[in-house]
Amino acid sequence: MSKILYVMTGAAFWTLADGTRHPTGFWAEEAVAPYEAFRAAGHEIVVATPGGVVPPVDRGSLAPEANGGQDGADRIAAGLAAFTGLRSPVRLADVDLADYAAVYYPGGHGPMEDLAVDATSGALLTLALASGKPLAVVCHASAALLAAAKADGTNAFAGYRLTGFTNAEETQAGLADRAKWLLQDRLVAAGADFQEGEPWAPYVVVDRNLITGQNPASSAPLAAELLKQIGGRAGTGDTQPT
Repeated sequence: MSKILYVMTGAAFWTLADGTRHPTGFWAEEAVAPYEAFRAAGHEIVVATPGGVVPPVDRGSLAPEANGGQDGADRIAAGLAAFTGLRSPVRLADVDLADYAAVYYPGGHGPMEDLAVDATSGALLTLALASGKPLAVVCHASAALLAAAKADGTNAFAGYRLTGFTNAEETQAGLADRAKWLLQDRLVAAGADFQEGEPWAPYVVVDRNLITGQNPASSAPLAAELLKQIGGRAGTGDTQPT
């Protein structure tokens, strides 16, 4: 069994353009669906957050309308209850990438508040990208890529094909005109080759060891791709049993 590092937001709000705080956190499906896939494949999950704070769940992501009905909401709630690591995260600053076979960043608007400007997270992302280990990022967690600066000041992900929550989706969610900035715009400005699928439909982009998903529906197929990459690296010395 190998260890997969979950890097998660510690922010319970997202500051909008007018200074108001929009309640948020991590999006439940984006944590639960990959967790269940990784655990089913025999991997251990370690959660890390800035300062080691318990990651807050976006309450909106628990609602029936966000999960295809009450049955879906109940399944997600049960999945969160089973994900005990959420309640005892490690400090992001204490993470040693060498201990992990892969890195995964779930989204929600929380990363727009903290991980987008977190230098420790940015350094980890830069190191993970250079290591060749599978690195998966979904939805608004792609905001964390903005903090990944190389020594020359350029973004480590410039030139990479990737995706994240799109301007169209933010508009349809009703928050585009209230945001300080939009994720798609910032990633393009950082030099990324941003790819866009249909709003709300599963869409995953793979460029070398970087795996990105556009939205919550992309989290399960993204997890499958990460597991495929871990399997492809078996026996290389990068994935060690624990």
